[in-house]
Parts: sequence; structure tokens; C-alpha cells
Amino acid sequence: MKKASYVIGLDIGTTSAKSVVFTKSGEVISEAEAGYPVTHPHPGWAEQDPLEIEQAAFRAVRESLEKKRIPAEAVHSVGLSAAMHALICVDEKTEPLSPVIIWADGRSRSQAESWKASPEGRAMYLATGTPIHPMSPLLKLIWMKDTGYEPYRKAERFLSVKEFLTARWFGIHAVDYSIASATGMFDIRRKTWHAPALAACGISEEQLSPPVSPLYQFSPLHADAAEKLGLSRDTPFTAGGSDGPLANLGIGAVTPGSTAVTIGTSGAIRQMSAAPQTDEKQEVFCYAFSEDRWILGGPTNNGGNVLQWLQGIYGNHSDVSGILKEAEKAPAGSDGLLFLPHLNGERAPHWDAAARGAYVGLAADHERHHMLRAGLEGTLFSIYHVGEALSRLTGENAVLYASGGFARSPFWVQLLADIFEETVHLPESHQSSAWGAAWTSLTASGETDGLDAVAGSIPMGTPVHPDAASSAVYRQLFHTYKHLYDALKPAFHELHAFRNQ
Repeated sequence: MKKASYVIGLDIGTTSAKSVVFTKSGEVISEAEAGYPVTHPHPGWAEQDPLEIEQAAFRAVRESLEKKRIPAEAVHSVGLSAAMHALICVDEKTEPLSPVIIWADGRSRSQAESWKASPEGRAMYLATGTPIHPMSPLLKLIWMKDTGYEPYRKAERFLSVKEFLTARWFGIHAVDYSIASATGMFDIRRKTWHAPALAACGISEEQLSPPVSPLYQFSPLHADAAEKLGLSRDTPFTAGGSDGPLANLGIGAVTPGSTAVTIGTSGAIRQMSAAPQTDEKQEVFCYAFSEDRWILGGPTNNGGNVLQWLQGIYGNHSDVSGILKEAEKAPAGSDGLLFLPHLNGERAPHWDAAARGAYVGLAADHERHHMLRAGLEGTLFSIYHVGEALSRLTGENAVLYASGGFARSPFWVQLLADIFEETVHLPESHQSSAWGAAWTSLTASGETDGLDAVAGSIPMGTPVHPDAASSAVYRQLFHTYKHLYDALKPAFHELHAFRNQ
């Protein structure tokens, strides 16, 4: 076995840590996943145990190596990916004082609504590229300050999940540009912490990690961390980025106009840009990724979780493949049944934590397969709506790529092609964020010709072309769909108040 012939992409997601072992040319050799729960101690709150996440990361890496009996010395490096917007209060020893408050947490809704309506909030968005929304650590910290949250008052530092792990494993405090950008406190042009944001939430720059490029390398590992990971102490870890831009990188959507759609637990649509661009309507984000790349796009709160909800409500114990197969029985457009997928509130393009789901157009002759198909169509209509905002800002949509768990379903990918009226390009591997993370580690070690050279490393599958007849149906229905949120917004807010009274 050739020494140091493998590279690992470690992806710390919303529900699990996934370790994927690749060859340097991108072939998947082994993978392992270890999950952890999200708890909801109060309505609208969403938390995780940071120590459970750490143990899951240890287990995922170790098991991915053990599966193929890969020795520690055969691992060249590790690249890191993580979900955005998480916040942990820690003490001076990087012990957690609070749970992880994740992107789906909505406790700061009132602070977000107040800031979003203010000139200060608009100025904050234009400087940081992060829309004003409860997902943002900025708003979480303002809520902590306003409520006297005890872990906030005692905290030495405020960290994301990835920073928490690297600080504990290496004793080094550093945060990559894209994770920093997603806090709402980072100046995306200067790549420094934004002083007005820090003042708003009552913290100092010393309580945050120094921002670093995605190619920054951590080394050496503490001995106990190396043992639990199954790695050598001198194995370098590369800062990488957040899962969104790394999915673009790992799928090859790195040139301006190349669009990536990802659906995992939630959904997103993104493009890389050679310059920062913010949106006067505040409908999309803009995050720094590297020294010369920014990522623009919008996340939705509702993606694969909609499929899970449909399975639970209508599945009759069917597995996911059974749900998708039954949904195919309904015609394109579900015989005039539309579904707003805002089960967990919504981020882009509305940025409204009180938004809710709704079936619209329900008739006596609609059956279960209509309900299922409308749910899947609504999820993609929501992402397409964000794509309209993105195209308005960039004016480009040259090539459409798909990644995430949904890309394993030919039916769902066909829906994507039909709704977007674009050919969808799919990589053979579905581990896009992990390969993006691994590619940063190879680039940091001088093993590649640069981040943009990733496109040539990705084997692609068969493209999926739109069906003209289905596209015509979706074009007509989307005109109705995109007006439904505004029509139902007053009812959503009244019902949200009712549930929380």
C-alpha cells in the first residue's frame, strides 16, 4: 500500500458526522456515518450536544478507516466541512457552557423582525452578506444579550461546531471564511470581523476566532484526539469551509454561472462569484469562501425533511423509495394541487420564521399520490423561487448541477430538470461536500493546480434533460405558486402567534 495515498473529507452535518476516504484522484474507498439528535426544549428551539457531535466525528473517521483496514500512515490529510450558523458558548478550556444552537433555531425571531425592519439591519446585511434571520449567530447573540442568557454572560468564546472541534483537537482557534461569513458578523469584502455587528451583540473580537483561508492547515493533533480518530498526530487538517460552498467545489460548480442545487435535510441553490455581491431586496446571501471566490445563493429550511414528513403522514409504513414510486403515479402538476413546503418556517427568499406549510387547491378527487407529488414539487418550486432571485442578481445560469441525498432519486432529479427547464448534471459520487473538503486539503498541500482545478477530478454521470410537456405545466403553475406566500402571510403570522400564546 502506497504511503499517504488517501485523503479524508470529514463533513459535520445537521444530523450526522460523515467521514469519506478518497484516493487522491477522487475515488471513494470507504465511508462511515455517525448520527446525533436535535432536541427541541421549547417550541421553535433547536439544539444539539456538542460533546455528542465530537464523539460522532471520532467514530465516523475511525470506522471509515477500520472498514477497509487503512492504517493511519496511509492518510495524507483531512479536509473539514460543516453546517453553517451553529453557535456554542465555551469557557477558557473550550468546555461547552451551552448546547449547540443550530441554524434551525428560531428563538431570536422577535429580534430578527425588529432588526430586519431597521436601517441598521439593512446596513448589517449589505456589509456581511448574511440576511437578517434567526438562523444567524448574530441574532442568537443579540437574543442572549437581551435575555441575560447565563452561558453568554460566562463565555470566554463563541464558536461554531467546526471551531469547537479544531480548538479541542489542536489547541488552535481559527475559523474559515465561509463559516465566519455565515455568522452575520463578518465583513465579506475586508474579510475581518465587522465592528458594528460585534457592538450589536455585546461581544469583543477576542471572543471570536481569527478568520483564515480555506487552505489553512491545523497540526499537530493532540495525542488523545489522534488516538480516538485513528490517525497519526502529524496528519494535517485543512480548514475547508461550510458545506454549501464545498458542495459547489466538490461538484465542479466553481465558475461564474455554474449553479448547484443541493437537497439534504434542507435545500439550497448557489453560484460561485469572482466578486462579492449583495442584494438590495435581501433575498439571497453572499459569503466569502477563498481569497478570490464568494458564494451567492439561498438556503431553504425545507428539503429532505419534507419527504420524511410525507413518509410519516402518508407513508403507511412505506420506505422512501415506495413514497417516490407512488408520487410518480400523479401527473405533472398534481392535477392542480400546490404545496408550500414551509414546515419549519422559511429562509430564502422570504426569510420568515413564521411561514408555514400549506396545501392549496385541494379537491375531493385528489388522492394520496397527488399529495405526495405536490409535496416534492413544492420543495423544488421553493428552490426555483430562490433561483429566480439569484438569476436576477447575477444574470447567469450557464450549467445546472445537483447534489445531496435527493440526487440519488431519478424521479426527483427529473422533477428538478422539468421545473428549472435545464439539463441537470450529476457527479457519479454523491459525496460532494466531502470531496470539496478533501480537495481543499490536497490543494493546501500543493497536490493540485488550485481550487478551480477540481472540475477535472470529478467523474460525471448521465445528464438528465427536461421534458418539454412537463416544463410547460410547471411554468404555468409556478406563476401561481410564487404569489401564495404573500397571500397567506397574514394567516401564517396569526397562526404562529396562536401556537405560541
